[in-house]
Amino acid sequence: MVELVSTPRPAGVRTAVTARNLVKVYGRGNAAVRALDGVDVSFEAGRFTAIMGPSGSGKSTLMHCLAGLDAADSGTVHLGGTELTGRSDRELTRLRRDRIGFVFQAFNLLPTLTAEANVLLGLELAGREPDRAWFDTVVAALGLRDRLRHKPAELSGGQQQRVACARALVARPDVVFADEPTGNLDSRAGAEVLGFLRTSVRDLGQTVIMVTHDPVAASYADRVVLLADGRLAGQVERPTADSVLTALKNLGNV
Repeated sequence: MVELVSTPRPAGVRTAVTARNLVKVYGRGNAAVRALDGVDVSFEAGRFTAIMGPSGSGKSTLMHCLAGLDAADSGTVHLGGTELTGRSDRELTRLRRDRIGFVFQAFNLLPTLTAEANVLLGLELAGREPDRAWFDTVVAALGLRDRLRHKPAELSGGQQQRVACARALVARPDVVFADEPTGNLDSRAGAEVLGFLRTSVRDLGQTVIMVTHDPVAASYADRVVLLADGRLAGQVERPTADSVLTALKNLGNV
């Protein structure tokens, strides 16, 4: 097991998301599976954090609970100073719409809309006017300026995922959650998307929390949080593909 060291946060460092004693159980009786078993973890604002662990370790469940997509059985989740635990579906929907961005393995683009319309769809549904200067910044950073009038079928997989990234960022969310964002991409397109996520943190001040199984993808992050059997099992600061792979081997993943 990788040693988990708790270090004091420097003055002025903000916490974007915090989970305390988070428990999630699926099933009952002998069939019960404890997907999360008392997880305590915090994610700093303005950092890129990857969540990793063996299959069934609870990493996707943790992300879903952190993002308000699933409810824990006990424990608390805070988005900044706002507690998500116990809120109604309507309240959670509003919080996700206004303060959280999502990038998933499936691009989830509407095939009848142009790239630009897909990027702006969330704002339109929320009745919010886009900040055109910020829209231009995001589009330029993702290299999409010449693709805005194209529909998803006219874009490569990497371009579609970059449109999904732009959609997640254009509303200026507190946190972007990315669930296996390169799972459907080849290595070159995946590197482009990961490079942008890293750039969005370092140059645009975004907070990104990513679930991945890929040590190379995790090496783009500032920190890797490791889970095993529903529990926090360690972390890797300033990860490289090799250091992440070693940590996973120590968990018995390889």
